[in-house]
Amino acid sequence: MRRLTHRYRAVINNNLTSLTSLRGYLSRSYSQVQTDFSSNRVRRTFTDFFHELYQHIIVPSSPVRPRGDPSLLFVNAGMNQFKPIFLGAADPRSEMATYRRVVNSQKCVRAGGKHNDLEDVGRDVYHHTFFEMLGNWSFGDYFKEEACIMAWRLLTEEYRIPPERLYVSYFAGDATSGLPADEETRHIWLSMGVPSDHLLPFGMKDNFWEMGEIGPCGPCTEIHYDHIGGRNAASLVNADSPDVVEIWNLVFMQYNREADHSLRSLPQFSVDTGMGLERLVTVLQGQRSNYDTDLFTPLLSAIQQSSNCPEYRGRTGEADVGKVDMAYRVVADHVRTLSVCIADGVYPGMSGAELVLRRILRRAVRFSTEVLQAPEGVLASLVPTVAHILGDAYPELHKETDRIMDIINENEAQFLSSLKQGRRVIDRTLQRLEKNDTLFPVPVAWSLHRNLGFPLDLIGLMLEEQGLSVDQRALDVLAIENEKLRCQVQTSGDTLVHLDLHSLAQLQSGEVPHTDDSPKYHYSLTQDGKYVFQPCHATVQALYCGQTLVSEVAGGQRCGVVLDRTCFYAEQGGQSHDQGYFIRDGLPDVLYPVEDVQLAGGYVVHQVTAAEVLRKGDQVQLYLDEGSLSIPQLQEIERSIHNIITENNAVYIEEVPLARAKDIPGLRTVDEVYPDPVRVVSVAVPVADLYDSQTDRWTSVELCCGTHLLTTGEIGDLVIISERQMVKGISRIVAVTGDDAREAREAGQVLTQEVESLSARLAMVTSLSLADANRLAKEVGILTDAVDCTPIPQWKRRELQTRLKGLQRTTNTSIRKLETKEVSQAHNPILIPFDRAPGTLVMLLSHQQPSGKGLTLTSLDWALTVCVRLGGNAGGSATVAKGTGSVANLTEALRCAEEYAQDKTQNRC
Repeated sequence: MRRLTHRYRAVINNNLTSLTSLRGYLSRSYSQVQTDFSSNRVRRTFTDFFHELYQHIIVPSSPVRPRGDPSLLFVNAGMNQFKPIFLGAADPRSEMATYRRVVNSQKCVRAGGKHNDLEDVGRDVYHHTFFEMLGNWSFGDYFKEEACIMAWRLLTEEYRIPPERLYVSYFAGDATSGLPADEETRHIWLSMGVPSDHLLPFGMKDNFWEMGEIGPCGPCTEIHYDHIGGRNAASLVNADSPDVVEIWNLVFMQYNREADHSLRSLPQFSVDTGMGLERLVTVLQGQRSNYDTDLFTPLLSAIQQSSNCPEYRGRTGEADVGKVDMAYRVVADHVRTLSVCIADGVYPGMSGAELVLRRILRRAVRFSTEVLQAPEGVLASLVPTVAHILGDAYPELHKETDRIMDIINENEAQFLSSLKQGRRVIDRTLQRLEKNDTLFPVPVAWSLHRNLGFPLDLIGLMLEEQGLSVDQRALDVLAIENEKLRCQVQTSGDTLVHLDLHSLAQLQSGEVPHTDDSPKYHYSLTQDGKYVFQPCHATVQALYCGQTLVSEVAGGQRCGVVLDRTCFYAEQGGQSHDQGYFIRDGLPDVLYPVEDVQLAGGYVVHQVTAAEVLRKGDQVQLYLDEGSLSIPQLQEIERSIHNIITENNAVYIEEVPLARAKDIPGLRTVDEVYPDPVRVVSVAVPVADLYDSQTDRWTSVELCCGTHLLTTGEIGDLVIISERQMVKGISRIVAVTGDDAREAREAGQVLTQEVESLSARLAMVTSLSLADANRLAKEVGILTDAVDCTPIPQWKRRELQTRLKGLQRTTNTSIRKLETKEVSQAHNPILIPFDRAPGTLVMLLSHQQPSGKGLTLTSLDWALTVCVRLGGNAGGSATVAKGTGSVANLTEALRCAEEYAQDKTQNRC
């Protein structure tokens, strides 16, 4: 490479732009493609070529999460980080504003959004979700001629690609847009010695590049490579042939697309080029598949060793029996994407880029465990191999290896249980289909996606293996409707499950009892600091859909569900609602996800998307999504912050050169472009002492342009009043400071005293009347609401909720015992002769005060018949059972009881 560099410099020094002097170098014919290029060498050669010979600045790759660009889920092209320059929006104080010539290798992800290759990955040998884009840029510096010379030199001299295998396309013009053909570029290539039969015109679709609906754009010229050689392959250019592939695109930014769709010439012309590293390495290593290069072969080997599957053979389509080779490619591609994204701070989650990454992870898990039969944990075990392959270019992969593996393992474990459930759902559904059926039911497919987290493309693949398909158009309609509803909720800030006044009145007039939400406090803390939630079984009391109460909802419908009891916390008092799911009795494999929980007039309303039919009266099991900071962790966070406040440390603020600021040990920068100089904010340690480890004191330091207090003591106090896990391992904390923090602590103390007082009174009472027990239960309920809703320290809230849960159990138990005792005493004379009339059916009804409920003692079937009419329920054995309900319909209940007795008597006769 050094020899070539000196030779180039000699030519450049003689005459940089003289095309005649280049022809001798460019017209040489090479007999074969060289195969001595490692991927690291290919990447390094590209950046060194432009840096050493053409004075380009090497700019590091930006993270895959876009910088302040809501139009993108991921960085999907090398030019993304340079958008501010193209749009004239670069901060004049930033280093970016000084860029004229730039070169880099950019990490890119194309999965989700406009550019989405996810569903194609694995089916062929060249699609990827993660790839690297090599690129060079000119911002108002050189233009078409220099860009073409540089590109051709690099390919034919540095990379030694035979020129006769290269074909070049250029913009043919577009009459509709009033754009002429790019004859300038055509003449440049011809003057460089490119044969006319290797120089091809194409229209807007292939050779005109636009950033978006509006903004900079221009014609482009593309360089294509013929894998076969020894022929004229011009007809295969841009024909989707795997034999002739585009390897480099040179875009000439010379127009701006205006809001009225017209084109105006830009005041400053620029060049934006992009060449996929994976495809270039395939060419230089003499391969036909990207997966046969050193970017992937170590991964494929590691997969084979971990799974004990037959070795990878590179088959596709029908030749790939069992889709084993497809699985190899999927796992290898996806673990690269997962590693890079997690290292850049994108974690599997429930929305946006995080949701896409979750899909990628689950797709990889399915192919790894089901197709390759690899044991749990293999996916994460591949991360060190990814770091070995890519770590020289992206050292963050080495630093974050352990964390990446932990996150992959945690998410894999979560999905494996869902995967087993989903497989059972598919198998059970297949058993119900007729022999000639080729379409899988859309509601079941949507349930797998919506409730068990199956990516839609993964469902399609699993069905394809069974010779089935799903109506994609119907699925798309469901997805669009779901997204519209989600966006409506986000933009309005409202929820979809608020009961209207009429429905509330209808529930109350129908004597539907208020939801018992005391089970939300039925949790405990284990010795290892994990919370354990007790199971909760409930009955569907009402369904709310389309602003009205209904008796049932169909699969796929979103509705509000009112249960007789729930362990879900409804949003109130600054604390967010719980999330989780239902499972319907008799249908254990189908999940009903709970997306929102609201309290309305004593009823807890769960927003649910029905996986299958859900009816009033159905029995369901409730499950919470667990995970939050423990009480000791919350206390430790507050204690640490309080110590910093008490020390009253000075806050130092200083503007320093950006390059100097980057020398501060431990400084973590946010993914954004910083101005130069940059503002450094440091707590307790002067900025000058931060460089080169001049101090061993712990400090908080950041780059920030915001306004800050000058001493930590001015904060006064800080209290965490809410904590919620956003995704696994990441919690969102809400805290108050100053007077608000003081008031929160005082409120917590007052509520603590109230709970202690109530607890002491309950402990002192040796014998309770029913009225006393009901009064105390009411006090517990009032205190519970106050603890839930009042801004107090979150750790204190958790403690008090646990204590009140115990008091609630005590009072409820006392009430049940006293009510039973009262009925027994009231009817004692009647009960005496029972043993003299075996087989006789007896029902006892009692009006309980002050609860206003009716209490029933009898056989189970009789109790159920009557209590349902009372709007309640019953339980017990076949011969002795107890039930409760409202006394508003007591006359109707008596009539029903008599009818039941007469019917039983007549049947016995």
